[in-house]
Amino acid sequence: MTAKNMNPKHNSNMQQIPEEYANASNEELFARIQTAKAKLGDSVMILGHYYQCDDIIAHADCVGDSYQLAAQASTRDDVDTIIMCGVHFMAETADILSAERQNVIMPNMSAGCPMADMANSEQVDDAWSRLMGYINENPAMAENAAVGNVQNSDLQEIIPVTYMNSPAALKAFCGRNGGLVCTSSNARAVLEWAFARGKRVLFFPDEHLGRNTARDMGIDESQMTLWDPDEAPEERDMQSYADSKIILWKGFCRVHQRFTVEQIDEVRENYPGAKVFVHPECNAGVVFASDGAGSTSYLVKQVEEAPEGAVIAIGTENHLVERLAKENPDKTVFCLDRRNCICYMMTRIQPAYLAWVLEKLVEGKVVNKISVDPQVAKDARTALKRMLEAK
Repeated sequence: MTAKNMNPKHNSNMQQIPEEYANASNEELFARIQTAKAKLGDSVMILGHYYQCDDIIAHADCVGDSYQLAAQASTRDDVDTIIMCGVHFMAETADILSAERQNVIMPNMSAGCPMADMANSEQVDDAWSRLMGYINENPAMAENAAVGNVQNSDLQEIIPVTYMNSPAALKAFCGRNGGLVCTSSNARAVLEWAFARGKRVLFFPDEHLGRNTARDMGIDESQMTLWDPDEAPEERDMQSYADSKIILWKGFCRVHQRFTVEQIDEVRENYPGAKVFVHPECNAGVVFASDGAGSTSYLVKQVEEAPEGAVIAIGTENHLVERLAKENPDKTVFCLDRRNCICYMMTRIQPAYLAWVLEKLVEGKVVNKISVDPQVAKDARTALKRMLEAK
């Protein structure tokens, strides 16, 4: 699937850009992007998330999932400018991990992430205060908490873990409170790191990645509780959180919640012998019914390493799935949900925006610069570095 120039000038939800870009054809934009890249040379690096459309991926110097892009931002201090073709939290992460002298640019500032918006600083601060307050006020009751953990006074009561799909402020919260960040590719390693240091984990904002990872580690559902930020529990219910091993935040990815067990059953009925691989942001029933679940890079690997003639249904964003199908013509690869399952926020990064920010750089002007508050960046960097060290 190739995204068309959606004419940002006429979309009220999109950042507005000059008409010459909004009205240009994809062919013209392609040529202008290539010309600008040639002029800028090695001073600029374009990072493209797997979910981007082909018209953006064609210009990316590095393509990957959020973990891979974060690693690139943390190691490429040889470039002056990093252009993040992803969503806002990815650009924030790049700014946090890149060198102070480097600029991080986001082509379209309106490309956000609904999941990342499902947990904010006020909500997390409130949950943390209530949980820690209850545990500190009821030490005897909390003594038997976190079944399965070795009771050790040196262990932290709660380790906060935030998914990469979260604002910089929440990454900073984790950095300040002995926690760290995870991605879908290292969530298990991060939870193992956390449980080696704490009695419980508060995992936000994606309930499903937390639940699926915990289940994969052998943690029973009885040791998991769900925190709904819109329905704070009564005091009498707080003991269930003290007794749990992992406290999951009620948040989700709208794309990955579209996949169902019924879709998997349909694939197995219509394509005997087919394999189904899904992202761990899917609900637990879908993950359990699949042949495997893992990060975006894991899904790519399953397709690339499958034998010739394999039939593979993938439960993730369709831009990636269609690209995999084109790159592997000897296999039958399709999206588990056939109804144009795309991340609309990712589609806000269009060639018109990329051409605009690149040509501004050629003029010596930096537009759409991402600048995370220095103190927030310092604390968030602590959490991100712990993530990169948790292997």
